[in-house]
Amino acid sequence: MTWDLVVEMLTSPLMQRALLAAVLVGAAAPVVGTFLVQRRMALMGDGIGHVALTGVALGWLVGSWAGLVPQDALAVPGAVVAAVVGSVVIELVRERGRTSGDLALALMFYGGIAGGVLLIKVAGGTNANLISYLFGSISTVSTSDLWWTVALAALVLGVGLGLRTALFAVSHDEEFARASGMPVRLLSMLVATIAALTVTIAMRVVGLLLVSALMIVPVAIAQLYARSFGRTMTLASVIGVVVSVVGLGLTYWQDIPPGATIVVLAIVVYTVAATLRPALQRRRPDDDPHPDMVDDVLIVDDVCDDPVPTAPAPAGAAHAIAATPSRAGRTGGAPRPTPGTDDPAGGAPAT
Repeated sequence: MTWDLVVEMLTSPLMQRALLAAVLVGAAAPVVGTFLVQRRMALMGDGIGHVALTGVALGWLVGSWAGLVPQDALAVPGAVVAAVVGSVVIELVRERGRTSGDLALALMFYGGIAGGVLLIKVAGGTNANLISYLFGSISTVSTSDLWWTVALAALVLGVGLGLRTALFAVSHDEEFARASGMPVRLLSMLVATIAALTVTIAMRVVGLLLVSALMIVPVAIAQLYARSFGRTMTLASVIGVVVSVVGLGLTYWQDIPPGATIVVLAIVVYTVAATLRPALQRRRPDDDPHPDMVDDVLIVDDVCDDPVPTAPAPAGAAHAIAATPSRAGRTGGAPRPTPGTDDPAGGAPAT
């Protein structure tokens, strides 16, 4: 890519809108993805994306009946409504336990695609009208699309970063959060809602079928090197912005599909990062005496300025809590000593 081509891309109004959309989506998607990974619901973005397709078709249908020009003027609002409703339904089904989480997602997969195809046909369109929403079309981002992206991305980032302490507590361990008196249901619904909003703002960039990759792959890369929840979120957002911008540049240079390019680039980065990680770890000794245990103390300290309030614990319970394995099911390694007591480093609190 030559410098003249870069200047041409940066001075094009169309590419300026596309670049801003890519930066916003690249920053917001991994923030939400970090919470979804903690909740073991990495595929939730896929389920919401399929439901959002029904909302796109419904918006198209309403626009057609109302005689709006263009007919898809209400596609984004329709996608927002459908995605939020779908995400809340998934969360309620998961919470009540009547249907397993993966089965609820599967129902959303099938119902969302079927509903979208059916409604777009009723609206007088064809399946081809859904292609740009399924696979992304960032080069066709309009001014109204950009305003929707800016507003929703600001809302997602504001909630995700402003409430990350509470959202982390709920995502990491619901039972602990409930025992601490936190509004678990409300916070769980909030996570589901910002996930739905993220899907709708990303559908023009990478498409509804690939949006989950932009939410999860940067988080997977960050987890290879970051040692705390807060650092994972920050690094994942940076990676998301970089791969989105570089992928957009490659799209402009080689005239290739933008959504697929961004996702493939993210997967390539993950492959390289995972390959180099063992060599980098050998060069930098691990100062964690218990690498098999998730460093919950470090994670909470990095996220929280103040500790999460808890009910009074019985005497001697501190060691039991510190030794409790994470929800990932890891049981290897010895219990981590409680800071300030048996800490071999001298009792200094984790930072």
